[in-house]
Amino acid sequence: MNPRWEAWDLLGGEYDVRVLEPSPPAVTTPPWYADDPLAGPYGAKLVTPLCGLGRSWDDLARERPELAGFCADRWLGAWRRLAPLPRDFAATRRTLHALAEHVVAAARHAANGRIGLRFTRGGFGTPYFGDDRQLRVENGRLVVGDAVASPETLADAARLAGVPLGMPPDAYFPRTPADPALPLTVSPPAAEALGAWYGFAWSVLEQLRFDARALGPGRVQLWPEHFDAAVDLGDEATGRRAAFGASPGDAQHPEPYLYVAPWAKRKGAYWNDDAFGGASLPYAALLTAGDQRATALGFLRRGLDTLKG
Repeated sequence: MNPRWEAWDLLGGEYDVRVLEPSPPAVTTPPWYADDPLAGPYGAKLVTPLCGLGRSWDDLARERPELAGFCADRWLGAWRRLAPLPRDFAATRRTLHALAEHVVAAARHAANGRIGLRFTRGGFGTPYFGDDRQLRVENGRLVVGDAVASPETLADAARLAGVPLGMPPDAYFPRTPADPALPLTVSPPAAEALGAWYGFAWSVLEQLRFDARALGPGRVQLWPEHFDAAVDLGDEATGRRAAFGASPGDAQHPEPYLYVAPWAKRKGAYWNDDAFGGASLPYAALLTAGDQRATALGFLRRGLDTLKG
């Protein structure tokens, strides 16, 4: 799969395109060993998922309604609303967290020592590595090259991926040990909801990263040990840097939430989450928002402004 070429071909080569998903070729240079989905140089006619950099996919989809489905599926524009979560969302989240941590990230770590993952259509996956190889999970199914499978256990998934289960203990400290016999029981509607959450998160966090490009942002990555998407922004020297992220839920938060986690402890009304000493916006607040992306960006930008003082 080559999402950037697919988008370029869809537009007949008329535009220099940027998308949110990883695209080949594999990057072999440190420190990221991964493509930056929004990096230049840019052609004269540029279309991106962002507001403020070239034309936006969302604007283009308004002019050409036939593009709306393509954009919505990839969280480029014509965005669908986040929907109420299936009842079995938490169980599927825990299963796919284990798969991400002990198989998908392990495959990338074996190739270049990195563990960060990315949003991919319907779920999550690695940037391209090695001989343009990628491992990803789409709607709860493991995709290895062109092969799609529904492994029954973690051990089956590792075998299909061609990697040892888990990562070397001297290189990585997993939150939970790898259980080879762990059943990979996945609800398709819950897996789709998780993929939608990560697509929404990438759309919002890449916009925030672009808006705050003067503040030395890192990359947006999905961290397998926490299973959340995050980017670091702000001034570390003055204690005003934080992780801006999107969690699919955890032991303290039964549903997904957006968060701002400052590197140095802060005080004030905005910092409302005692579980990790930062600020959070629950999924329920997004469900009732008229404009979900604007609400999410407003919450995150307020965190950035609060850090700036």
